[in-house]
Amino acid sequence: MLVMKFGGTSVGDRERIDTVVALIRSRLDRKPIVVCSAHSGVTDLLLTGARRAAAGKPDLDPIRAREESLLRDLNLSPQLVADDLERLDQMFRGLALLGELTPRSLDQVAAFGERMSVKAIAAVLRKRRIPATAVDADEAGLVTDGRFGRAVPLPEAYPLLKRSLAAVKGVPVVTGFIGRDKDGNVTTLGRSGSDYSATIIGRAVAAEEVEIWTDVSGVLTADPRVVPKARPVEALTYAEASELAYYGAKVIHPATIQPAVEKGIPVRILNTLAPKAPGTVIGPAKGRRTARVTSIASKRGIHLVNVVSGRMLGQPGFMATVFDVFKRHDVSVDLIATSEVSITVSVDDPEGLPRVTADLGELGSVTVREGASLIAVIGERMKEASGLAGQVFTAIGAAGVPVLAISYGATKTNLQIVVPTERDHDVVRALHAELFEQP
Repeated sequence: MLVMKFGGTSVGDRERIDTVVALIRSRLDRKPIVVCSAHSGVTDLLLTGARRAAAGKPDLDPIRAREESLLRDLNLSPQLVADDLERLDQMFRGLALLGELTPRSLDQVAAFGERMSVKAIAAVLRKRRIPATAVDADEAGLVTDGRFGRAVPLPEAYPLLKRSLAAVKGVPVVTGFIGRDKDGNVTTLGRSGSDYSATIIGRAVAAEEVEIWTDVSGVLTADPRVVPKARPVEALTYAEASELAYYGAKVIHPATIQPAVEKGIPVRILNTLAPKAPGTVIGPAKGRRTARVTSIASKRGIHLVNVVSGRMLGQPGFMATVFDVFKRHDVSVDLIATSEVSITVSVDDPEGLPRVTADLGELGSVTVREGASLIAVIGERMKEASGLAGQVFTAIGAAGVPVLAISYGATKTNLQIVVPTERDHDVVRALHAELFEQP
C-alpha cells in the first residue's frame, strides 16, 4: 500500500491535476491512498476572508470564483462544492455578527479548502475511469488534541483511520491538514500540515512508502533562491530530515517525519513538474552513507532572549526554573547557549515573549535581541568530520559577519549559528561555498 500526498501547487490547475491523475493511474497496482492539500491560493483566500468577515465585511466571492473556475476547467459542475460554499457563507456571516475570530473558528474556515479539493480530485478520477471516493480525514478518525492551528494526533487516530480507509470503495482521496478533537471541534495540523497527514495515514495503514509530491525535486543542499548552485540531496536519514524541516527547510512539514519513524516507513520527496526526477528519499540511518554535511537551513524572525544572573552560580535547578517560564507561557525555544552566569535562547514565535520576559525579570537581567536569523548546518556524519566547526567559523569570519550565538549539541547532527538577519544570506552562501563547492 502506498500513500501519495499532493500539495497545493500540484492540484492548482487543470494541467497539474492531469499529471496527478496520470501518477495515480501508474501506481494503482500499489493500492494508493491519496492525500490532497487545498488548491493553491485557496487557504490564503479562506484566512483572508475569515479576517475580513470578523471585521464586518463578509465576502465569499473570491473563494467562490477560484473554486468554480477550476471546476469548469475540469469539466465538473460547480454544484460539487455548492454545499461547502453555502456553509462557508453562513460562517462568514456569523463571524461578522460576532465581530471576532477565534483560533477555533479559524480552523473551521481553513478546513474548507481541503474539503473542496478532495471532492474535485475524486470526481476527476472517476471521470477518468478510476474509482475514487472523497474522504474527510476528521470524519474518518483523525482524532487530535485541542490545540487549534497546531494539533497533533492522539493514539486512537491510527486504528480508527485504518478501519475507515479499509472500507472505502476505490482510491481514497483524503483531506490533508485537518482533524477533529474529542469534543468534535475541527482542528488543523499547521500550515503545510498535509505532509503530516500523509505520514499519519501511512503509519495507520502500514504503508510501504509515503510519496510527498510538491513543486521541487526533493531536498537541496540550500535554498536555491539564496544559493543558485544548490544541488539535490539523494538521501536523508530521519534525523537529518527532521532537523532540516524544523530549522527552515520548506519542503516538508516539521512534524512529518515522526509517524514514519515509528513504523520505519520511507518518505520520498518528488516533483510533479518533473515526475521522473529521483527526488530525495528519507529513511532509517542504517546502511545509509550520507555526506558529512547534508544541507544548510535558515530561519528568519528569530528573537534572542538573554538572562544574566549571579544566582546561577552553584544553584541547582536554576535552569529548570528558567525553562519552566517558557513552558508555562507555551513558548518554544530552539537554540540554547549557557555560560556561568547567563542563558541565551532563540525563539521564533514572539507572541508570548512579553509574558516570558516579565516573569524572567524576577530571576535576573533580561534582554531581547530582534532581527536575527538562525542558520543550521546539518548532517548525521558531522560527528565523524574533524575540523568541520573550524571550517564553518572560518567561512563566517571571512564573510565578515558577527555571530550572535552558537549551539553544537552532543549528537553533533546540527551546528546552529545565529547572525543578524541582514547578513544571513551572505553566511549561507559562504558556508555552501566552503562545504559543498570545494574540489
